Amino acid sequence: MIKGVNRQVVEVSQTDCEYFEKVLFFVKPEFATVSEGKLRERADLIAAGAGAPPPTRIRKNRFLFAAKLFCAALAGAAITCLLFSVF
Repeated sequence: MIKGVNRQVVEVSQTDCEYFEKVLFFVKPEFATVSEGKLRERADLIAAGAGAPPPTRIRKNRFLFAAKLFCAALAGAAITCLLFSVF
């Protein structure tokens, strides 16, 4: 366990995940007296459950960006048609 100025940190280096190299857990002050083995066991359990960010969120952001871009282009074309018809 690494002790900082006011914090205790548990570092998990073997994450068994291709996305994460290392995970750092900051121990809450009220649990500072818990044994290092118990903290490390809990940290390993949580780190093993960590996975990649959900791909649907990435696709959703791309779709949203494309939809906004399309709407902006459509609005620009409508304004241009309106100006050409008036003048």
